[in-house]
Amino acid sequence: MDTQVEEVNGVKEPLSKKQKKKLMKKQKWLETKQERRKKEKLKMKQKRAVAKAQGLSFGPDRKKLKQCTMSGSSCKQQIVVDMSFEEFMMEKDIGKCAKQIHRSYSANRRVDNPTQLYITSFHGQFKEILSKNIGYSNWDLHYRTEFYRECFRKEDLVYLSSDSDNIIDKLDESKVYVIGGLVDHNAHKGLCHKLAVENGIQHARLPIDEYIVMKTRKVLTIDQVFRILLGVTQGKSWKDSFLEIIPARKGATDKDGSPDNSEEEQVEDASKSSSCNSVSTPSAETDVENGNEVSAPKDMETRLENIEHTDPSL
Repeated sequence: MDTQVEEVNGVKEPLSKKQKKKLMKKQKWLETKQERRKKEKLKMKQKRAVAKAQGLSFGPDRKKLKQCTMSGSSCKQQIVVDMSFEEFMMEKDIGKCAKQIHRSYSANRRVDNPTQLYITSFHGQFKEILSKNIGYSNWDLHYRTEFYRECFRKEDLVYLSSDSDNIIDKLDESKVYVIGGLVDHNAHKGLCHKLAVENGIQHARLPIDEYIVMKTRKVLTIDQVFRILLGVTQGKSWKDSFLEIIPARKGATDKDGSPDNSEEEQVEDASKSSSCNSVSTPSAETDVENGNEVSAPKDMETRLENIEHTDPSL
């Protein structure tokens, strides 16, 4: 007879049938992780060979990617994802934050001049979940265990919040833009803005309403917010960056009525997002992905190099 137990508040209790099934699924996933990665690498190698033989592009060159680092970048814009909201999220939502940060990292390393991307309050469950990505410690990211206010001068900080009355018209490299790493199912509406005000931190929203019209709620994920900022740092206009990144299903059009022709983002479902993104712009206290995993960036090199190893039991 199975006598598996779990410890709750120092007391050992028998596992339920559902808990046992979940534990077995997790163990099986961990045992086969390396083998799955080998198969995926082989599959990508074969696809690269076919693409090369046909003269087709197969994503960015890996050698070039290794040369495009934050330290060698001419872009010194600092962007922070504040992961100090762990107590407000369930484990599965922390996992969603980790996936969105994974996609942000992937986008950053694929531009010629990456931004300076920081993850603060890097510890606890979030660190444990992110560590399931093989080689995460080698990612070109600035990991900080400290709270974001301990890492930068207070006067340089600008917390992004859709509840703010302040509008960013252009990015300032002397400022540090902070994205709230919170997926909360609208349970903590306005939390980031409230905390920024209480702590005397500057706050602002992105100028979505000033450039585009959307048919749905203006709800964005952590990685969408980051990629919009990234696009602007690379020389794109706010309008072009919005229309490129905001999913086509949201029916985004510019003020002149031109539709969003981006197809890349249609896979990303950001319905029922965090409360702080439900107004006019995106703090990234962000999206609940309706229980569906969102795919990593589409180019094959990303799929090979940044395979998501998120525990399926989450």
